[in-house]
Amino acid sequence: MTAAPLAIAAPLPAQRAEWDRLYAGYAAFYRVEQTPAMRDRVWGWIMDPAHEVKALVATRPDGSLAGLAHYRPFARPLMAGTGGFLDDLFVDPAARGQRVADALIEAVSAIGRQRGWGLVRWITADDNYRGRGVYDRLATRTMWVTYDRKLG
Repeated sequence: MTAAPLAIAAPLPAQRAEWDRLYAGYAAFYRVEQTPAMRDRVWGWIMDPAHEVKALVATRPDGSLAGLAHYRPFARPLMAGTGGFLDDLFVDPAARGQRVADALIEAVSAIGRQRGWGLVRWITADDNYRGRGVYDRLATRTMWVTYDRKLG
């Protein structure tokens, strides 16, 4: 199936409801309880030019959103450089298989190249088989094991 061309850009204020729909879908996919207040906070971050978290959305010709990506720089002291971290990547289920994730990852990568990042890194769930198929095609899986230590 050939998809219509997508526009990849930072989200516009008028795209809030569509972004909210996708981000709620992302939280549901990972079984994370997320409230509207939490989405309000993240939207505020990505609309704030001074905040480190940035976003891109994939917009269809009809104006609806096909996907989103949230990313930010991170220091890499061992490499004495900076990388980019792709925090969230979600594609509307109706748009899967149309290379929306590819377009978003490439757009974040292009931003990283412009900013002098050494790499773009992300994590995913071990059982996200469909996503991992895309990631295996676009990037190199690392040997690193991730740990979380809850605070508070």
